[in-house]
Amino acid sequence: MKILVVGGAGYIGSHVVRELLDTGNNITVFDNFSSGSKTNLFSESNFIKGDILNYSDISKAAAGYNAIIHLAAFKAAGESMIAPEKYSVNNITGTINILNAALENGIKNIVFSSSAAVYGEPEYTPVDEKHPVNPKNYYGFTKLEIERIMTWYDKLKGLRYASLRYFNAAGYDINGRIMSLEKNPANLIPIVMETAAGKRKELQIFGGDYDTPDGTCIRDYIHVNDLAVGHRLALDYIIKQDKSITVNLGSETGLSVLEIIETARKITGKKINANIVKRREGDPATLVSSAKKALEILEWKSTYSDASTLITTSWNVYRRQK
Repeated sequence: MKILVVGGAGYIGSHVVRELLDTGNNITVFDNFSSGSKTNLFSESNFIKGDILNYSDISKAAAGYNAIIHLAAFKAAGESMIAPEKYSVNNITGTINILNAALENGIKNIVFSSSAAVYGEPEYTPVDEKHPVNPKNYYGFTKLEIERIMTWYDKLKGLRYASLRYFNAAGYDINGRIMSLEKNPANLIPIVMETAAGKRKELQIFGGDYDTPDGTCIRDYIHVNDLAVGHRLALDYIIKQDKSITVNLGSETGLSVLEIIETARKITGKKINANIVKRREGDPATLVSSAKKALEILEWKSTYSDASTLITTSWNVYRRQK
């Protein structure tokens, strides 16, 4: 199958591309390297440099493909609350350009990188797809708006989509084929790795008095190799079933901040200084997914998302960086 992977030079995108190449697909990466890296490109794939905000770029790039996988978005929740205009233009306008380019080129299938941020403060856990959607940051709002736009494109134009609501993407390729670090990471595991590697003197733990076993927040971490398989299976599903889907991709296992840090200390052999500071506003104590729907309709479940594999595959990359 000929697939255009928009944002395929990024952290998650490169893992998706690797999975698609490994399963015999013809892949072209479309990226502007704003957060991706040239070192994430593979010799077996084609590459087009372009920007989703330039409609001509994406329209020309989409010609001749069977499907699009869209992973090009700004994703820092904190920044989105400071610069909503930036997130509006890139995430929403950019996606509309992709959808219109798909229609112009006769592409009827798209896989979209959504987020568990659409749910907001959990009313119950584990969080399933029936949970109310009420994003607490503008990043989550942009993802939810895109989902709503896609439902109309489905109804009016027959554009089938898979909206994949990720929880916390982490880890690196289990076979060590992707070695480029994320640019400006804001998530826990990369920050723990930077501290272990000496790039940071210490890391901050936001709150140590939550109603959890060790007092720190519990989150659902999903390995990027598991995410990549989920993209492939979701694309196969919407093509074969000719219908759109919205599904969670998560491990269904909660890991606390301290569990992540302690696992990292054991695996890296580093001290990893950590300092507990006050809570961040809007951080729920526990946020864990239900991925039952993905199992039922895609026959997908996480394989590599245990704490040891998440940390080991990450450290294999970070310890090699100078």
